[in-house]
Amino acid sequence: MTVIEVTNLRKRYGDTVAVRDVSFAVAPGEIFGILGPNGAGKTTTVECVAGLRTPDAGAITVLGRPPRDPALRRLVGVQLQESALPDKITVAEALELYSAFYAEPAGGGKRRTNPGGPARWRTLAGELGLDEKLRTRYAKLSGGQKQRLSIALALIGDPRIAILDELTTGLDPQARRDTWNLIEDVRDRGVTIVLVTHFMEEAERLCDRIAVIDAGEVVALDTPAGLIARISVEQRIRFRPSRPVDDALFTVLPEVEQVRRHGSQLEVVGTGNLLHAVTSVLATHQIIAADLRVEQASLDDAFVKLTSRPGRE
Repeated sequence: MTVIEVTNLRKRYGDTVAVRDVSFAVAPGEIFGILGPNGAGKTTTVECVAGLRTPDAGAITVLGRPPRDPALRRLVGVQLQESALPDKITVAEALELYSAFYAEPAGGGKRRTNPGGPARWRTLAGELGLDEKLRTRYAKLSGGQKQRLSIALALIGDPRIAILDELTTGLDPQARRDTWNLIEDVRDRGVTIVLVTHFMEEAERLCDRIAVIDAGEVVALDTPAGLIARISVEQRIRFRPSRPVDDALFTVLPEVEQVRRHGSQLEVVGTGNLLHAVTSVLATHQIIAADLRVEQASLDDAFVKLTSRPGRE
């Protein structure tokens, strides 16, 4: 079962092809990441999914409906890559205003909460750490607080799906990590999340699966660990030996592929049980390894490998 299905999506602007051929499916309750270089077509793709743009070709269904079905407005929350509110609006005013969008007329001219029920905005503000900022004007909020408010506005209608585009751009490291915790909490409440990001650490931490888009096409779709495994099982061990060491001590080991030197540091590259092999040699020769670090391929490495093309800087 899927909640979002994208098949052979195409979108162009004049002579520029923004999305050439994108297909993927998102399962209920997962955090689905979309990665890609600048201009790869990520934002265009999610804007088509959100019904904000009309694709030139291909098919999209969201909860079994076309993206522009009015019924989806209550079921899908969207946080755009660039958005802002009037400087003088307060946090409480913004939350109350957006909450009102999810009411519909009832008999006798009165209004009732829609059947799905907008999140009670005061409760949501508390969950997102905004309860002490309700009277603060938008212009006076910090970057992290504005992002929290953006999340709140995307979630105010109790959506089943949240589309979050470049959520933590411009945030300091602490605010970014706080936001990651919030996203995990939202997912734990059963909301399916589509997350567009260019932060590899963010994608590796949050995403269950990732679609890598390059030049308007999906070049890989897998779990973060699966993407890393595609490119390399190589390991790197860096350390400063307590005394001069001959490279041959390590190059004779079957696990070792290469030995490199970086000033006083030694880097041993290989596969398999490399750490055990290297530390056994060091112990045998009574060499102390200072500042020892073990490095393996990361999602960053996988991204660069998957999106590298001739002529790209």
